[in-house]
Amino acid sequence: MQNQSLNRWYLAYTKPKQESVALVNLEQQGFEAYLPLFKKFKKTEQGPVALFEPMFPRYILFRPSRLEQSISAVRSTKGVTTIVRFGFEPALLSEDVVQRIRQMEQLRDQATIEELNQLKVGQKVRLKHTALGAIEGLVHNVSSKRVAVLLEILGRPTVVQVDHHQVEASV
Repeated sequence: MQNQSLNRWYLAYTKPKQESVALVNLEQQGFEAYLPLFKKFKKTEQGPVALFEPMFPRYILFRPSRLEQSISAVRSTKGVTTIVRFGFEPALLSEDVVQRIRQMEQLRDQATIEELNQLKVGQKVRLKHTALGAIEGLVHNVSSKRVAVLLEILGRPTVVQVDHHQVEASV
């Protein structure tokens, strides 16, 4: 099983919300482990605060740090449920794929709340709610929780506050 070179990464499936536990325990066993994190913002009374959550919930990447190190111990590692497999073969990721994930993670880590928000002031959007008949409007303001959309209702311009998931970019 351990005939792969050290530039390949394996994938472990973790117990729910135990990615960090698995990370610590894999590292303590001498594995190189990587938990890609996803930056998002949470609104608080003091304003938006950056939070980091697993990019791929319940998955962690790992590889042996020495050629003779067996991956079989990973199955009984605290926080890990199993090693991801395709049939009898463990799933493998190339170093190139892992480097692209790291680059994506770094770009997102450096981004501001405005850069992460896909909606921009002045952008044409459509309300998704079917009762509103897919009404279109313009983004008036964007916060971490809500989007203010300028709509024309009964011939008058009206600003409506909606959640991000309730609007989509209009073509």
